[in-house]
Amino acid sequence: MEVLYEKQDRVAIITLNRPDARNAVNGALARAMEAALDDYESDPNLWVAILTANGSAFCAGADLKEIAAGRGGELSTKKGGFAGLVSRERTKPLIAAIGGSALAGGTEIALSCDMIVCSTETNFGLPEVKRSLVAGAGGLFRLPRVIGLAPALEVILTGDPLPAERAYQLGMVNQVVAPAEVMNAAHALAARVAANAPIAVQKSRGVAVRAFTDDDETLWRASGKAFGEVAQTEDFKEGPRAFIEKRAPRWTGK
Repeated sequence: MEVLYEKQDRVAIITLNRPDARNAVNGALARAMEAALDDYESDPNLWVAILTANGSAFCAGADLKEIAAGRGGELSTKKGGFAGLVSRERTKPLIAAIGGSALAGGTEIALSCDMIVCSTETNFGLPEVKRSLVAGAGGLFRLPRVIGLAPALEVILTGDPLPAERAYQLGMVNQVVAPAEVMNAAHALAARVAANAPIAVQKSRGVAVRAFTDDDETLWRASGKAFGEVAQTEDFKEGPRAFIEKRAPRWTGK
């Protein structure tokens, strides 16, 4: 199976599983990723997901053998774009847990996630120009938004790697940890997210991810709409009640 999918309490774990191919994206992987995300988004008992990979590399990008065989179109899905993910509309948070390199499409997959935990040994990068290619899965505009135009242009136009520590300094990565600690750190971050009211998390995320694409007037309206929608939930009443009663809130996601 190109993608493994499991559920642990409130957390979904999606694992790229083509280690012999450095988890390069083929058609089967893209379709399996979309199916996993479909289930995650539709399951009310899942509040946060972790995307990780088996093997020494997180993802080497597109499977060039598939492209050479004329099957490049299969690497994208109608709903999610490349890898079934990069252009997908999502409502729930997704954390990338990256233990190895994430180059080309691998970087673009990482940039599609909401937060990134990576290894000290991780390298990001968009090396497409070294092969007379163009990064077409969102990296050319998402990377400048995340790390700033000048450093992003250096990565894009030289094709050189972006080491984990530099990515952290530039604000692309949330945590850089020892290779053996990547999943532990990702689970700890997921637990911090899942400790909060899930609908409030989803509505807050929905506004925040538009911060660099929408104008302030639109975002004010979106913030007000999000607040109004959360105010109609049972959890909106539970938060203040738990505070007054000096206990941990019991969220229902309703």
